[in-house]
Amino acid sequence: MASCTQDQEISKEVQKSAVDNILLQPWTGPYGGVPAFDQMKVADVKDAMLKGMELNLDEIDAIANNPEPPTFENTIVEMERAGEELDRAMKYYGILSSNQSSPEFRDIQTELAPLFSEFRSKISQNEKLFQRIKAVYDASQTTPLEADQQRVVELIYKEFEMNGAELDKAKKERYAAINKELSSLYTEFSNHVLHDEENYVTYLTKAQLGGLSDGFVKSAAQIATDKGHEGKYAITNTRSSMDPFLTYSTERELRKQVWTNYYSRGDNGDEYDNNALIAEVLRLRRERVELLGYKNYAEWRLQNRMAKTPENAMNLMEAVWPAAIARVAEEVEDMQAVADKNGDDITIEPWDYRFYAEKVRKEKYNLDSDEVKQYLQLANLTDAMHYVAGRLFNYEFTPVPEGSVPVFHEDVNVWEVTDKTTGENIGLWYLDPYAREGKRSGAWATTYRSYSTFDGKKNVLASNNSNFVKPAPGEALLVSWDDATTFFHEFGHALHFFSSNVKYPTLDGGVRDYTEFQSQLLERWLSTDEVINNYLVHNKTGEAMPAALVAKIKKASTFNQGFSTTEYLASAIMDMKLHLADPANIDIDKFERETLAELNMPKELPMRHRTPQFGHVFSGEGYATAYYGYMWADVLTADAAEAFAEAPGGFYDQEMADKLVKYLFAPRNAMEPAEAYRLFMGRDAKIGALMRDRGFPVTGE
Repeated sequence: MASCTQDQEISKEVQKSAVDNILLQPWTGPYGGVPAFDQMKVADVKDAMLKGMELNLDEIDAIANNPEPPTFENTIVEMERAGEELDRAMKYYGILSSNQSSPEFRDIQTELAPLFSEFRSKISQNEKLFQRIKAVYDASQTTPLEADQQRVVELIYKEFEMNGAELDKAKKERYAAINKELSSLYTEFSNHVLHDEENYVTYLTKAQLGGLSDGFVKSAAQIATDKGHEGKYAITNTRSSMDPFLTYSTERELRKQVWTNYYSRGDNGDEYDNNALIAEVLRLRRERVELLGYKNYAEWRLQNRMAKTPENAMNLMEAVWPAAIARVAEEVEDMQAVADKNGDDITIEPWDYRFYAEKVRKEKYNLDSDEVKQYLQLANLTDAMHYVAGRLFNYEFTPVPEGSVPVFHEDVNVWEVTDKTTGENIGLWYLDPYAREGKRSGAWATTYRSYSTFDGKKNVLASNNSNFVKPAPGEALLVSWDDATTFFHEFGHALHFFSSNVKYPTLDGGVRDYTEFQSQLLERWLSTDEVINNYLVHNKTGEAMPAALVAKIKKASTFNQGFSTTEYLASAIMDMKLHLADPANIDIDKFERETLAELNMPKELPMRHRTPQFGHVFSGEGYATAYYGYMWADVLTADAAEAFAEAPGGFYDQEMADKLVKYLFAPRNAMEPAEAYRLFMGRDAKIGALMRDRGFPVTGE
């Protein structure tokens, strides 16, 4: 008896401790409450996740076992309301995973991955819950609900259906087991890539700095010092370090080494090699969708995307591919001519492409990327983005008082976003701009809190994250035109979050081959006269970018489109073909080689993401058979950009801006994307604008 009572007391204490866990607690403070990033600890993660899942499952069970007949209010709305504690904890988990990973956290992540999968399966395979959802769905087919309610019901019903809710018991068990196995493989894949990014660093001596800018050299010296190699210069194994090095370094052998390190991530034949792991992911994905009656993963995944079928996605990519590789041949010819003229006695190899492309750019357009960089200061670009948001969305960005909002790292800055006319708070914008150890590579946007009104109005907490190499103290951070474009792109995602005008959380999601459209479109404002003339000023003199340099940039806008289109499309086509192929005995390395050979992939450049490091597709399922979505969205982008260019007020035309917000940004997933685009343009998008935009021949609209 004493032992039993003691166990109960311990259990109560554990429960109390879990509920007291800071990661689960409601957010307090200003701006509708903010995450306590300054108090999060890795030690709290496991307990918070376990308790959060437990609380969420209790809520789901209460919905599923409600004795009242199922209605929209007592089933769908209650599902939208459930899981607040877990959702809050997951925001901290996301930061620790993406922005501040550590070996200690990765161990916990590995342990939790299968538990998360089990948790999701317990919800998606809850028979009583699904029958209630189905009852509401069936009733709505004869007596439609309000438009946004109808959309929520259909999205939730489809999600459950696609995830095995109608399978028999044995198949459900196998489906859940596959998901659990996959979740562990995704975590392992990510950790392998991160290992290779952190451990393959190239250290240079002073004699090996030829061609590199002063700013890059100072930054590389600081990174080397931070890594315990004072007196040397570190080229880290990330795109933000690799790309400028390959563009400017005169040391060809070192360019080859840096290139090889970067494109060999996850492919070094050691314990961190991802090839066998990817093969297993493909086998499990195929088995899982076969349980549902689909031929392959792509067929299953694309049914609720804009493309609808893998054939439609492939048709678009195959329409652009010949023009892209033909342009690469022209670009390589131009580069080889420059190399020959300089007496370099080489044949262009992949580690030469960026270096000689830069020389061609100077020769053809008299355009020096390093000269352009002097006008691209990150602080000014941030101001420029805020200006664009003010003109198009009527938003004001104001830095919050220092110390008023907790941040997870000293490099993070926070702005309050308000409506310029009414002063109403829209939310907060967090910016985490710099690369550091433990931060995943690339650039991304995320939300800590999304907009909704069904349980009282919630403002938006949105974040942009980049991997710019931190400048040495006192130096301005100068970025390339491509990096500035990406900065605007990710800010487009943040504006999509801020402008949301939906009632229910489910409607704040996105359709993968549409959700990149809004951010790709926002890139176009970087090259508007208002931004160039007011924000692109020289970092030393403060002078505005000269008209002659602007003219060169615009004239060279289609330069190197062969390279950028081909490296992207090769990855997108590979993603689709991998998921259409029979995975039974697939050899990933061989499949990649043979597929590229069939495509006549130019030998002078690699895919943007080689298969063993293709995190979009193999560290989770967000972009699996969906990497084509960037190009699908870019058809819409080019088409809409032409409409803005032709409007009376150009890119700042008020009528166009109002329609942009109303139809393309505010609805999020509250309406079919194709319908939203038709409301904006009055017609469907045409491919001709995309081809014109890239300087490719237009063979038909």
